[in-house]
Amino acid sequence: MKISTRFTGSCPKACVRIALLGLLALGVGIPQGRCATPPAVASPPLTAAQKGVLQGELAIFTAHLASTTGISLVPVPSGTFTMGSDITETGRHQSEGPQTKVTFTKDFLLGATEVTQGQYEAVMGANPSDFKAIGKDAPVENVSWDDAMAFCQKLTERERAAGRLPQNYTFTLPTEAQWEYACRAGLSAPVMGNLYAMAWYVANSGGTTHPVATKQPNGWGLYDMEGNVMEWCQDWYAEKYRGGEVADPKGPASGFYRIARGGRWNDDAAHCRYAARSGGSQGRRDHVIGFRLALCPVK
Repeated sequence: MKISTRFTGSCPKACVRIALLGLLALGVGIPQGRCATPPAVASPPLTAAQKGVLQGELAIFTAHLASTTGISLVPVPSGTFTMGSDITETGRHQSEGPQTKVTFTKDFLLGATEVTQGQYEAVMGANPSDFKAIGKDAPVENVSWDDAMAFCQKLTERERAAGRLPQNYTFTLPTEAQWEYACRAGLSAPVMGNLYAMAWYVANSGGTTHPVATKQPNGWGLYDMEGNVMEWCQDWYAEKYRGGEVADPKGPASGFYRIARGGRWNDDAAHCRYAARSGGSQGRRDHVIGFRLALCPVK
């Protein structure tokens, strides 16, 4: 099998501020407490489609989650996009094709940032990161796919037991298609407009991770999608896409490797493209891999 060479065997203030801006724009009341403070950093306003997702009990839940844990969720509206890269794209790997038209029939929510060291430790009781010196607001890394899924399950169980999680929703990892759809945020170019301003990668990272949300977000308010650490996705690795048109794809039923997407602090620009793919065995722990939460409706 030929795969990319990238395959191998507290309450953070920035995250709260991101969430509060969007919620205040919707007129959602913010639960009072130590972290319920006015936002001090700019974040792009929600689009009309995003506002349509964040309604009722879902809006109340996300407001509570942000104010008590610092985990900010961004609404991602259903829609259609072209997944993968064109054969003429510079830096392209053959596994990024054939390009496939993907439609999402359901809205979902995605973490505005990668899960931080502080957030992970608050849920799991330990911080496995190699870059602890960077601080609690740096992305958690040195976590396996299994570790990430265990975090999702534990957070789901906790919020469900407390009666806060809306019915028929669960925390999980995004599918590979969900991740690329959210990363592109409606764009078709190979990379974000100004990679240096939007991502921590080899040209500016200084050989380390950095606190989340310290670079510019994409058009849907998602930070660090193309830098800082790679992010585990749900899917098994497939050597190629299906092609044609698909709806709500979830990848192969089994495989050898799990997918991880996004650039990392030691990547060059070619590996920070929207379509670039990576990953590893689901037990792989590495200081270049973390994860981002998804909150999705259960079938």
